[in-house]
Amino acid sequence: MASGVLAGIVLVLHTAGVLHAFAIMEKEDVFKKTPCPAFLMFENAAYLADMSFELPCNCKPEEVTSVVWYFQKGLGNQQTRVLTDFDGTLIVDSSSIKVGSDMFRRFSIRMFSLIVFRVQVEDSGHYICGTKQGDFFYSYDVDVQASKGIEVAFADRNQHPQEDRNETQLTVLTIFWDWTTCNRCDVRGEQRRIGLCYVRSAYLLRRYRTTTAKVTSCGSSAIPKKFQGVFQQRKPEVVIRSCTKPCGKRKSSKKGEASISDVISKLGEKPWVPDVPLQFHKQSLGSGVIISCPGARPEHAVAWDKDSTRLYLTRYLIGINGSTRVFIDHGNHLHIRFAQLGDRGTYYCWREGQMVAGFRLSVVYESRRRRSLDDPETRYAVKVILTSYVLITVLFAVIQVVRCCLYAFRCTAGE
Repeated sequence: MASGVLAGIVLVLHTAGVLHAFAIMEKEDVFKKTPCPAFLMFENAAYLADMSFELPCNCKPEEVTSVVWYFQKGLGNQQTRVLTDFDGTLIVDSSSIKVGSDMFRRFSIRMFSLIVFRVQVEDSGHYICGTKQGDFFYSYDVDVQASKGIEVAFADRNQHPQEDRNETQLTVLTIFWDWTTCNRCDVRGEQRRIGLCYVRSAYLLRRYRTTTAKVTSCGSSAIPKKFQGVFQQRKPEVVIRSCTKPCGKRKSSKKGEASISDVISKLGEKPWVPDVPLQFHKQSLGSGVIISCPGARPEHAVAWDKDSTRLYLTRYLIGINGSTRVFIDHGNHLHIRFAQLGDRGTYYCWREGQMVAGFRLSVVYESRRRRSLDDPETRYAVKVILTSYVLITVLFAVIQVVRCCLYAFRCTAGE
């Protein structure tokens, strides 16, 4: 009797395992056989400048083993660029990507998905997944909105985002992402919430697919050209508020080392130094420096400290303070223009609420320093000189024209 019961249990378990495997195979087959749209549609996606994004090729025939990504500035544009090495194996190290680099140096294809690093406004357009034979499977309408001149609102000061703008045939609004995590722990930190410009209208082109019906980003090609002049002045925006959160348990590098250091610092004989990797930078007096937080991207929650001083965004965010010599841009980089002796110290970087790195900056005086055209100060000086020269030339020309007109008028009056 017992052996019969055991045999029945084994049979039930075996049947359940077969059914489970069959269900998994069914799911895989359905995924593989997901049909691509018969008519190529463009899925809308919006990002802020200097961010990185990934575009998956959501459908393709099962027999296709490698894909080619195409970039087209606008629908019907004859200038189409191929973003691949035709093997789909191009590897790009995102840490080596610089602002303003050509798109061909800022993309990678991994598992049929296109990854573009540090996108710029000029990267807006159509991205199409297909083959080198010219077969197209899936496409995106990417809108990259500029971070320059972004609207900033501080929730602690009761500042509010921009209000929706209602027109006859459309509404211009801001759609916000989720709040970032608190950028510091155990001390007062800050959170950001990025909002991008969107349009709600019943007159959007039907070839473009959006997440929310009748809503697309302001730079999308789905908006008819006759409406595009209505919202050109609308900027993306960011809302900032204060926050606090506790730090997790930290593991000391050596047993007992952290506790002894804390005791000595409390006695006043040794200042407490965070246990993070430290880099050393030497900068010439009067030169500029830009410090990046390791592993951080513009969408991350990043904070900066100088020694024990918190560099809060309410004071140091670009465009907030009247003096822009020391500021934090919207890509989370710390800028120091025309370095002074008072800028010496250790700058600590927080990423996603954890302190991750330190940069010890020393400012030295160099009596003889050769300038190059790559220096920001040299470019600024050349720009000022050329602008002054153009203004003086225009003013001189205007004065001569006025004198000639007056002379001709007097001659005519004398006759």
